[in-house]
Amino acid sequence: MSRTDRGLVTLLVAALAAPAAAQQPAAPADSLAPPMLVREVFTFEGAGRDPFISLIATGDVRPLISDVRLVAVYYDARYPARSVAVLRDITTNKVYKVKPGE
Repeated sequence: MSRTDRGLVTLLVAALAAPAAAQQPAAPADSLAPPMLVREVFTFEGAGRDPFISLIATGDVRPLISDVRLVAVYYDARYPARSVAVLRDITTNKVYKVKPGE
């Protein structure tokens, strides 16, 4: 049997099997399980502020210039864009590293 003949036989078997499958009785509607709906829900329970609330609306823009102290300046003469100023928040002791343009 050639390759073309095998393909034709396969096609004929599939065509003959399709009407037999269509004649089988369908399952009763009450035996089917209802569809399950699964939904992903997100709640923010972080330690900091809610990232989805605007800082401008709440007025919680921190730190202010008056809240930070200049600790050090690291100046790179070859590449001034890599220079860094180190600031420390006097209320929380958090350190901020600021580059030119920030």
